[in-house]
Amino acid sequence: MTENRVPPELFVVGAGPGDIDLMTIKGYKILQQADVILYDNLANKELLDIAREDCEKIYVGKQPYGEYTPQETIHELIRHYAFAKGKVVRLKGGDPFIFGRGFEEILFAREHGIKTHFVPGISSMQAIGFEDIPLTHRNVSESIWVVTGTKKDGTLSADLRLAMQSNATVVIYMGMKQLASIANTYIEADKGNTPAAIIQHASLPEQKSVKGLAQDLPAMAASAQLSYPAIIIIGAVVNLSL
Repeated sequence: MTENRVPPELFVVGAGPGDIDLMTIKGYKILQQADVILYDNLANKELLDIAREDCEKIYVGKQPYGEYTPQETIHELIRHYAFAKGKVVRLKGGDPFIFGRGFEEILFAREHGIKTHFVPGISSMQAIGFEDIPLTHRNVSESIWVVTGTKKDGTLSADLRLAMQSNATVVIYMGMKQLASIANTYIEADKGNTPAAIIQHASLPEQKSVKGLAQDLPAMAASAQLSYPAIIIIGAVVNLSL
């Protein structure tokens, strides 16, 4: 192992929903100091230009339902480069602590004697405001349920049925492969007429969206030609701007 004059450090940094202007100032400053950047599929590649020319940039992305870098490999890269180079930035799309495995990487680094830092990022669910959809609105939605559409075993989270029992805004991450299951869940609960929206590439120039009803989610995605990465919003807040 190469001896390093600087202590090994890991910075888990949220890259935001896509628009580079939505990167936090703290995250921007850390990118300028990075010795190595391990970046994922959802982090805007333009953010890499912020780093020094001698900074090593390594792609460790995970294409949805496609090729991916195993989490164990990412852990080993964190360990290797932290001790070999010093400041490692793990640049992750959105917020690393919202379905991003950011805390897993921090725990792994700590177990190996690497000092850790966390920099939150703006999540894609916050970027739905660009489509005139607020997460909450007085007298309409007093809370938010944030659910994963695909658990580790590939199934839809059972928490969705719990969320449907309230008037909360339901936000579903990683749910594009589960649209039929989500729609059927709402239909079976006699809530198929609940307003729903799908937003792809939130905050980016290529942002696309569609609004409709929960029971029609698969047809909505097909008609608007939407795929991942996208976020699903279900609740009365969807129609507030109509």
